[in-house]
Amino acid sequence: MNWSVYIIEADDRSYYTGITTDLNKRFQKHLSGNGAKYFNGRSPIKIVYTENEHTRSSASKREAEIKKLSRNEKKLLIDAS
Repeated sequence: MNWSVYIIEADDRSYYTGITTDLNKRFQKHLSGNGAKYFNGRSPIKIVYTENEHTRSSASKREAEIKKLSRNEKKLLIDAS
């Protein structure tokens, strides 16, 4: 199965990183309030970064790597894509 790693920008200009097999469906869940608890008190604005063609394992590892990045490092990653 093809997994994706994604970053969403929230209305407070913060970044949320996650993984999914269906990016559009997952973003709709975040929009509806049925996604991650991260969006309690925040609203997802747009998907600003994606990486595709991951396995479940590689997606989880990459998600963890991205979550460890500083905001500036995430911004550089987003801008480079």
